[in-house]
Amino acid sequence: MRSALFVPAHKPWARKAVDSGADAVILDLEDAVPEDQKVAARAGLREAVSSIRDADAAPVVLVRPNALDSNHYASDVEAAVVERVDALLLPKLFGADDVREFEAVVRCFEVMHAVPQGSVALVPSLETARAIRDCTQIMTASDRIVSVLVAAARDSDVSREVGFTWTPEGLETLQYRTAAIVASRAAGIDAPMVGLWQELTDLDGLGRFALQNSQLGFRGQVVIHPSHVAVVNEAYTPPGHVLERYRRMVAAFEVGQEAGSAAVTFEGEHIDIAHVKTARTILARFDHA
Repeated sequence: MRSALFVPAHKPWARKAVDSGADAVILDLEDAVPEDQKVAARAGLREAVSSIRDADAAPVVLVRPNALDSNHYASDVEAAVVERVDALLLPKLFGADDVREFEAVVRCFEVMHAVPQGSVALVPSLETARAIRDCTQIMTASDRIVSVLVAAARDSDVSREVGFTWTPEGLETLQYRTAAIVASRAAGIDAPMVGLWQELTDLDGLGRFALQNSQLGFRGQVVIHPSHVAVVNEAYTPPGHVLERYRRMVAAFEVGQEAGSAAVTFEGEHIDIAHVKTARTILARFDHA
């Protein structure tokens, strides 16, 4: 998921989200929905999910329920399970037990509504100081976890929790972003996401932020406006000349391998099987020619 676009679940914007080209749509039942609209937002999930899945190139569908300390989270999870969304984005976690509590509720409703066990995946959101500190335990708390969101937004829950002052360069969150990437890969999670860029009209800043996170190892990020999707998708997709270089690298190595060499010189660079494994991995993800 290079881009995951937030959509308030009580607004009829799901199809616009699909048209934006986002790889995923997050139907939000939490912060983007006023308290007096929570029930209506849950009721609107069916129409929103159907609208997304009817599209020719349907994106991944996630739902962000309300947090465990609310009166809404169980009803939110039930609605998401009934509609068989792909995953839940778990908000405001404080530790691995919170993941397990969400998982237990999901499993309960899967059984209750005859939904195949394990159908709904989980994506923990690291937006509290304790969640960032204990990210390894959180990422290994459930076999349902397929990704993780590392929050680094301006004036948000995470900035208040950690106490940092946000800058466009992101140095204040660099340490825990990189730590979360390492923890996610160690936990077998290959698709960590980061979020988010709140400056709606600063697309150049968004591009720099997204490219930095792509270079760090993130696979994508959450966005809050359709105009951000194309910028983010581009940042998390290697340019054509990079993919072409990897194709040439693999071809050169295979020629050398046939001649009995385990390492070759490729365009002035020493390469061996480790480099070629990296090239093949990237080509498998992005080379659809």
